[in-house]
Amino acid sequence: MNPAHSSLAVPRHRSWPACRQCWGVALDMGSARTRVWLAGRRTIVDVPTVTFPGSGAEYPIRRGAIVDTAGTARMLDRLLGHRLPRLVRPLVVVTTPVLDGIAYRAAARAAVAVLRPRSVLTVPGARAIALGAEADLTRPLLVADIGAHLTEVVLLADGAVMDARRTSLGTGDLDSAAPAEIGEAVVAMVTAMVRQDRTSLMRDALGRGVLLAGGGALWPEITHRLGDRLHAPLRPVPAPHTAAVRGAARLLKAAHGHPAVIGAPPPHPPDPA
Repeated sequence: MNPAHSSLAVPRHRSWPACRQCWGVALDMGSARTRVWLAGRRTIVDVPTVTFPGSGAEYPIRRGAIVDTAGTARMLDRLLGHRLPRLVRPLVVVTTPVLDGIAYRAAARAAVAVLRPRSVLTVPGARAIALGAEADLTRPLLVADIGAHLTEVVLLADGAVMDARRTSLGTGDLDSAAPAEIGEAVVAMVTAMVRQDRTSLMRDALGRGVLLAGGGALWPEITHRLGDRLHAPLRPVPAPHTAAVRGAARLLKAAHGHPAVIGAPPPHPPDPA
């Protein structure tokens, strides 16, 4: 469960497509739960990430990786096929892990093809969380997303990913790992990022506090350990389970209107479906 690390340069990106009249879908597909927001709806669909190809259940997404693209497509078809009007080609916004994102994005686009999308846009999960929490993206921000089977710590600057770490450990492992172990994994990632930072971004971000999302943000045993060890304010986001899909929904709404509503477009450029 060694943390992975990447220092990420900010790529050039294209403008988002205008899509004022089309249907839209915001997707946050995790290894345990998949959350969906449909344009024009007031509720978020929240279901297990599971498919049933035969006699038993199979889990097509594991620890931040789509391991069964066809299974993911079947899950999306079952979940959304009856919710989208016939002959509609929706605009789809998908959250992705920051690390190993290229493989995930390719698999996600292949799976989402079952919805016949007009276009598929991707956004790093940490940025989506920050948008869902309505955080100030003009200043350095540290996001810790403690999910069921994957935990990411990401440094954002002007909304772009500057550094990121991850560990294949989450709240779904609490039957074999203590909450303190998850907390210590986050502390270790943050500490390593501070040591490697050659600017003041990490220290500025820690001064603002750590934005906490995912199910781990609701575990006092984890948050208390982080508070004691990091000596930095903790900022659990409201409804931390759904912060990422709410942020993706904001991006979707902006694409339906004008990108200036929320600032610059995400680092992942849109690819035509």
